[in-house]
Amino acid sequence: MRTVFGDATIGGEWASVRLRLQGERIIEADADGLEERLEGLSLLEAAAVGGEPLVVEALAAAIGQVFRAALDPERVAVAMSGGVDSAVALLEAGPKAIGVTLRLWLDPDGPDSERACCSPDAVRLARATCHQLGLPHVTLDLREQFCRAVVEPFVRSYAAGQTPNPCVRCNGSFRFDRLLAFARRAGAARLATGHYARLVERQGKLLLARARDHEKDQSYMLAALDPRLLDRLWFPLAELEKSETRGRAAAAELAVAKRPESQEACFLAGADYRDFLERRGLVASRGEIVDEGGKHLGSHDGYWRFTPGQRRGLGIASSLGPLYVLRTRAGKNLVVAGPEPALARRSVSARGKLYLPLERVQVKLRYRSPALPAEVEPTAVGFRLRFLEPAYAVAPGQAAVLYDDEVVAGFGLVTSARTT
Repeated sequence: MRTVFGDATIGGEWASVRLRLQGERIIEADADGLEERLEGLSLLEAAAVGGEPLVVEALAAAIGQVFRAALDPERVAVAMSGGVDSAVALLEAGPKAIGVTLRLWLDPDGPDSERACCSPDAVRLARATCHQLGLPHVTLDLREQFCRAVVEPFVRSYAAGQTPNPCVRCNGSFRFDRLLAFARRAGAARLATGHYARLVERQGKLLLARARDHEKDQSYMLAALDPRLLDRLWFPLAELEKSETRGRAAAAELAVAKRPESQEACFLAGADYRDFLERRGLVASRGEIVDEGGKHLGSHDGYWRFTPGQRRGLGIASSLGPLYVLRTRAGKNLVVAGPEPALARRSVSARGKLYLPLERVQVKLRYRSPALPAEVEPTAVGFRLRFLEPAYAVAPGQAAVLYDDEVVAGFGLVTSARTT
């Protein structure tokens, strides 16, 4: 027998719930304000109980610490963000679905936490969607772990003069590792998410591929996922257009049908990343802006405020025309600037993995950038790319995602880029 306690605060009000458990069943409950008594219910059944929002929140805090359920081959765990995409994934998952939401760390000084996919409001929306459909929902409070695994490396990367992509890091390891572990504890046969991506077989391997809706395709953000995990995943929105997704949510009369898109880099909570980095300890120290020959062009207030390809903020007039950031030198607090042609790179080295043995690929270096053709050569730690046309504004730390037609053929983080 064990006891578990959960509490919650909303708008200055506080509530708590205390449960006594025998195995995975509740034998005593101190929880007033719920729609039904919890005694005799399993944790799975209790996770579907509604009631006064504050008490439900406290109940979720208690259940999330210890949740476990027996294996059911028909059960699907659905990652819920509080948005329309994951809500429709839940609809598609059927009557034995169980929703799970990760509560992640948010910048407390950010101006717009409501649009973040992991905010307290988003968690409550996700729970409400599940309860509206009579389904259980579990919240996992991972704020501290997320901060260590994603936020702190983000800050360290900028301090080292790199350009990280925290969403790739989050989805490629942290988020899905925790979600798949939860699916096992929940006795679910697989995990569904509201991402726009497909799973296809290529050369005897299950691999990621672009979604039907290329405007919403998220295969770039998921490309770091280990292909060995893919047989436990399901992307119900793979063949849907965004408009179809919203239509299905509206037809089911879900409250989130018209909810706006969530933010990228959600932990910034709408803050400018430069302001965030300064609050996290990066010092705004004055340094030089120089050309490629080392000639003084101007000054700046912190190399980490600049990324390759950036034009705005340099504050330099030049007879050569507009100047762009070419690279930064963290150790010397330098920003190197030059004309746009100097941004061109012909080859890139990356630390990562090829999923298919290919000689030619299409490469995306940013989520919204077009793919570029390149020759690829494996190395001891990843691969080397030689572009057939110049790539611009390549920065260490960027994610290089390789495609063979629609299929994700490899993933790596850029370590260096050269002009030849």
